[in-house]
Amino acid sequence: MLALSLTAFLASSAPAENCLTSGDMDDATRTALTAAAQRDFDLIAKGDSAALRLNAISSVAADFSGIETSVKDHQAALAVSKSTLRPPFLLEAEGAAPIPHAEFFCGVFGKSGQTRDSAVFYLNDLPPGKYGVVILDALSANAALTVSLILQRQGVDWKLGGLYIRAAQTAGHDADWFANRARELKAKGQTHNSWLYFLEARTLISPLPFMSTAATDKLFDESQNLRPADVPADGKTADLTAGAAHWKLTALAPDAVGDDLDLIVKYQAADISNSNQTYETNVALMRALLAKYPELRDAFAAMVVRAVDPAGRDYGTLLSMKDIK
Repeated sequence: MLALSLTAFLASSAPAENCLTSGDMDDATRTALTAAAQRDFDLIAKGDSAALRLNAISSVAADFSGIETSVKDHQAALAVSKSTLRPPFLLEAEGAAPIPHAEFFCGVFGKSGQTRDSAVFYLNDLPPGKYGVVILDALSANAALTVSLILQRQGVDWKLGGLYIRAAQTAGHDADWFANRARELKAKGQTHNSWLYFLEARTLISPLPFMSTAATDKLFDESQNLRPADVPADGKTADLTAGAAHWKLTALAPDAVGDDLDLIVKYQAADISNSNQTYETNVALMRALLAKYPELRDAFAAMVVRAVDPAGRDYGTLLSMKDIK
């Protein structure tokens, strides 16, 4: 969905990186940036991917399938939504070559870090230029979404450089609900459920994966000491054993599937060519995981287990919690 290689990365700041908040921008720049974002949002809400592609930078227009799919998936909800523009940010990347690890500090920071209106953006391999980040909250009777547009200045125009459309609610609940529920689960001693609910809260409150705010930092700080030692994280696997069976887990995370919050589990598999055998192995993993952590039954509607072979191919199995016996 993004052709600017915008990925989260913590790095030291450099003089070539500058950020302007909405209040720092001159009126003409702020007006042009927000007008371009509103124009693109209106095209997304109409499902007009062809016109949206014409407004994109060349590298994005050349590989537009991801954005086109996202527009199609969310168009119905956005068409009946009421959108509100958040104050935009302007990122200025100076120099003659892409910045390997760019870090933009935006707004005012206090002694404890970020404040209500500040933000930090972490970007890899960012080409020199001026980039606008505009986020819209889109609310309707059936959905709450954030639409984040990355715009690049080309001449006097702002062209689409990336699009992120993310849910702000899961099963009708927002980030605050999941954070409060995580605290309740922590008080009950359900560490794994608490950790996973904090992850969902952080996902819902983060419109962009390469952006942090005071709210995301607070949730991160609050949840870090809760991370269980036996869950996969930071590229490290975790072992799960039941009798003679052994799995190396590579991912354990919450995921919204329709109106449900499901638990996604991935593990390393040598071979997935025998689908019947892989299905049985997946179900055996479900049973083993719930035997070790029965609390998971109460926190998630279903479990999705994916066996991933060395080539990256996977075979997935979905079962509701009540059907895992």
